[in-house]
Amino acid sequence: MGIQLDNVWFSYKDRPVFSGVSFEMGTGCFHGVLGPNGSGKTTLLDLISGQRTPAGGRILMDGHVPAHMPARQLARQCALVPQDFKVNFPFTVAQVVMMGRYPRLGRFSAPDADDQAQVKKAMDATGINEFRHRPVTELSGGERQRVVFARALAQDAPTLILDEATSNLDIRHTLSLMALVKDRVSTKGRTVISVLQDINLAARFCDFLLFLKNGKAAAHGPVEEVLTEAVIREVFEVNSRVYDDDTIKCRQVVFL
Repeated sequence: MGIQLDNVWFSYKDRPVFSGVSFEMGTGCFHGVLGPNGSGKTTLLDLISGQRTPAGGRILMDGHVPAHMPARQLARQCALVPQDFKVNFPFTVAQVVMMGRYPRLGRFSAPDADDQAQVKKAMDATGINEFRHRPVTELSGGERQRVVFARALAQDAPTLILDEATSNLDIRHTLSLMALVKDRVSTKGRTVISVLQDINLAARFCDFLLFLKNGKAAAHGPVEEVLTEAVIREVFEVNSRVYDDDTIKCRQVVFL
């Protein structure tokens, strides 16, 4: 069933963000969300993940209203990698990643062998197992972001939401984690919704793109249909050349 937004309205006090937005995001796909600063990208993720409630309209996640779901049920359905992760207590890396398993534990249950295996698998996949015993307060911003990524992977939810989740990462780790997420879409049928600033990165990994501007969906559809020079000019007010790159076999953009 995926994600459905039907005539959604949302404002911060007297500042409108969305004015009657409607669209659908199918399951088992990698969806990229792009747009200029202040276009509502992070707000959209907050609404989809149930952290905010629309003033009007309806949002459904696989037939359920996210904002009305119990926290544990929502966490089993949806994992979030925020743009900024701050923690003041010196939890170890392994402890933070294990937090992703808590929604799947019984009320008074301790993590079992399967939980431990899932945590190790997530840490191996994100390349953080080597510092599993280090406090997260001693990590760099990029290392900490990979820890949060691993926590979301250990959560093993059907929907993964990424809010500029690679903004603190170098290019090697960015490509590695994006490929890891893409593989989960392809092999496990996961649904990924990712806010991205890099259009070329979005074009390389996403199946569908949603362009936001002025509280509206300016364009939404498969990459090859909506990633055009006209859409980029309308949304970002810059000229570009869009072409199909033979090396990486996907559409790319050069800004003029």
